Amino acid sequence: MSDAGWRLARGSSKLGLLIPINTQFERSLRMTPLRQRMIDDMQLRNLAAGTQKHYIRLVAGFAKYFGLSPEFLDIEAVRQYQLYLLNERKLSPESINQCIAALKFLYLVTLEMPWTDEYFPHVRRAYKLPTVLSQEEVLSFFDHIPSLKYRAALMVCYGAGLRVSEAVALRVSDIDSQRGLLRIVQGKGAKDRYAMLSPRLLQVLRRYYSATHPPDYLFPSWRKDQHLSTTSLQLACRDAAVRAGIAKRVTVHTLRHSFATHLLENGTELRVIQALLGHTRIDTTARYASVSPRVVAATVSPLDQIGQPPKLAAATQRSKK
Repeated sequence: MSDAGWRLARGSSKLGLLIPINTQFERSLRMTPLRQRMIDDMQLRNLAAGTQKHYIRLVAGFAKYFGLSPEFLDIEAVRQYQLYLLNERKLSPESINQCIAALKFLYLVTLEMPWTDEYFPHVRRAYKLPTVLSQEEVLSFFDHIPSLKYRAALMVCYGAGLRVSEAVALRVSDIDSQRGLLRIVQGKGAKDRYAMLSPRLLQVLRRYYSATHPPDYLFPSWRKDQHLSTTSLQLACRDAAVRAGIAKRVTVHTLRHSFATHLLENGTELRVIQALLGHTRIDTTARYASVSPRVVAATVSPLDQIGQPPKLAAATQRSKK
């Protein structure tokens, strides 16, 4: 079974998906009606290009598992496939939920089945605290990055709290040195925003620019007119953590977590951190309070305030800080 092409199911005038393709001619088919229809539906809803590719790949796996076009499968098949992913393939709740989201889009939007959201239950995710580096670990981490380009890119991720996809897509024109801002164009959720550009990060970028003179993208790829890939930056991040002897699992997103946690420890308001990170919901940002021992330790227990006058209780609060 291959996901190289989708075509009409044999004996059916309806749109079909991933019937086995055996000939070289059929493998060369570039597009089929259902695949094109699903892509069109996703484009009309402005789904990100990466999301579109991922959804198509997930639907292909579903069709391959049963050896049938999804038009011949009912909601029970979706349930069985979900159990297969959970119990046999041992996938994470996040991976299973992504698959359910892709199938939900296929059935409710493209195939227009008369089902509701309740037919596509999500697996409950375990609550896990993000990995955060100490400031000493961050310093050691940067000391073990030999490449000027990768060091500058990873410093942007930590110094401005950017996602990996946002950092690699920066252009030289996105740097506003006068106002101390980085312009993030079409970040997650297709949203523009501004990120902070500290004086120290600006110095780093100026030294990097003086040495490399990138024409358009701040961190260009060796491929013409393309930016550095996220995979390359992730590999550089992993290698630096190994060289620095950091036992924690460090990804580029770990630097973003560390940025938010260190801001919180320095007294920055949650609402400000929310805006800098580009979070839509404040509860997403609030989880960093759970990983900051300094914030937890500085909090006064109500037990310490029992029987104290209001002014004395306030003084106790200040002394803890």
